[in-house]
Amino acid sequence: MCGICGFLGPGDAAALAAMNARLSRRGPDGEGVYADPAAGVHLAHRRLAIIDLEGGRQPMATADGALVVTYNGEIYNHEALRSRLEARGHRFVTDHSDTEVLLHGWREWGEELPSHLSGMWAFALYDKRRGVLFCCRDRFGKKPFFYAARPGFFAFASELTALVAHPALAGATVSRTALRKYFAYGFIPAPNALYAGTHKLAGGESLLVDVRDGAVVKRRWWSFCLEPDESLVAAGEARMAARVLELLDAAVARRLMSDVPLGVFLSGGVDSSAVTALAARHAPDVAAFSIGFDDPAFDESGKAREAAACCRVAHHVATLTLGNALALMPDIVGRLDEPMGDVSLIPTALLCRETRSHVTVALGGDGADELFAGYDPFKAIRVAKCYSRLAPKPLHDALALLAARLPVGHGYMAMSFKINRFLRGLSHPARFWNPVWLGPLDPEGIAALFREPVDPEELYSEAVEVFDACPSRDMVDKTMEFYTRLYMQDDILVKTDRAGMMHSLEVRAPFLDGELTDYVRRIPHRFKFRNGTTKYILKKALEPLLPRHVIYRKKQGFGVPVGRWLAEGLLPMGDPSPLEAPLDAGYAADRIREQRQGRADHRLFLWNLWVLRHAALSGV
Repeated sequence: MCGICGFLGPGDAAALAAMNARLSRRGPDGEGVYADPAAGVHLAHRRLAIIDLEGGRQPMATADGALVVTYNGEIYNHEALRSRLEARGHRFVTDHSDTEVLLHGWREWGEELPSHLSGMWAFALYDKRRGVLFCCRDRFGKKPFFYAARPGFFAFASELTALVAHPALAGATVSRTALRKYFAYGFIPAPNALYAGTHKLAGGESLLVDVRDGAVVKRRWWSFCLEPDESLVAAGEARMAARVLELLDAAVARRLMSDVPLGVFLSGGVDSSAVTALAARHAPDVAAFSIGFDDPAFDESGKAREAAACCRVAHHVATLTLGNALALMPDIVGRLDEPMGDVSLIPTALLCRETRSHVTVALGGDGADELFAGYDPFKAIRVAKCYSRLAPKPLHDALALLAARLPVGHGYMAMSFKINRFLRGLSHPARFWNPVWLGPLDPEGIAALFREPVDPEELYSEAVEVFDACPSRDMVDKTMEFYTRLYMQDDILVKTDRAGMMHSLEVRAPFLDGELTDYVRRIPHRFKFRNGTTKYILKKALEPLLPRHVIYRKKQGFGVPVGRWLAEGLLPMGDPSPLEAPLDAGYAADRIREQRQGRADHRLFLWNLWVLRHAALSGV
């Protein structure tokens, strides 16, 4: 795993060096630069060496110097592609570098190259003869790509802080739109980025940049879409389950490719336990890594130990006090590249820190909840549909007022928290349920925070686009699309990438394998969420692999008691950040006071505000 950056147009070697220096944690094993002064093209790379330790240095060029690439990621089918390309007459220089496959693949397939790749990536490839820079991100957006484009200038980087280190972007101002969306979702969804004039390339998108004038053409080369196929049902449930296990097993095996030590994250839940068990099949010496806390309400280490014993793997558990985690939070959030409000960032970063002390690569369970309908909102949908049909507005308003008076609970997913979230979402049309359930503030709260009217269609434009584009009319399918296309890309995968890169750890996601996801997206949703059971077909698939008590145990999230810390003053809010200039300070102060007095549960809003303040102070 690595960091990439570069630009075309105004700038020099010092500008490139400043950008690349911001990526040092992403690539501690080396750095490289490339410049074509005549064309104004500058590319740089920071390397975390995983594959072909000696021959994989970047930026990498073809022997004739006509193509140059800087690349972040892993191409799991690079050996098969190399064989195909060699059969077509391409001559490779490296021993087994996946980077070189991109160069010859571009020469063979041009802009169709991404469709041939299996893996995770973000890269920029300079074609000197054509005078273009081709930039691309993997299907789900596992690897980040920020960019800025204006006439005669184009710049890109793996992290926003590296991008704005270019002198042409000095003094960039915060985007009011991005800030509103941050408080609407708890993250900033692509193509938005924190600063005005900066953008994120979405998963499954590419850019073709004309080196002469900086003109950019954006293209969507792949898009996730649920397309239920009843022919899979005709083959029988047992066959579907067997196929899921077969594809997951192959996905795990592919992700064991490494020239450095490799391990597995293990929480004890069904997803990580499945990946651990399958990894142990192919690599009996693989080790599992877990983190535990001294508070049983937030500790999963006992479940992880039990799962490790079932999988017969070496198991490393780091147990921390919640006080330790609290003390480390400013440093973790201070390293964020762009503010994001997922509190599970904290334990994920601590897990990555402990794992990196043993290995350089880890496999995780990201993607399973999204693809197999594993989140709590799936359980709420049927009730929500009935409630929205039967409860008149006056009754709903009265119930919402009563729910707001419930005693505040600070446990993981406390009942009062869930009830208030549920009713808050149902104050809006169905197309807004998922973002309102998820987000720190609803449209009314954001209007008050920003002291201006808010149009929910614009505020949630990304969620509305996903809702409308889903070919199914069923809310289960629309909810899966929301979580897979939006939440997973801009929250889950960002969290994992940032937490891993803080400690120079590469994290791989077998559940997001192309062949597996293509099959799963065609399984009708009634085999994913059935009679209150989430991830039904996945759990059936795993019955030959894991004990039933591991497969069917109650899901527990990965969190820390941020609500209690805020209420007890253990997590001081600190001074307002300059980024808060558009916000109503009185609104924030009122919520802080209500949280401290135990009158309301504003944990998500206050946590997002805390992150904004502390991330901004570190240079976000």
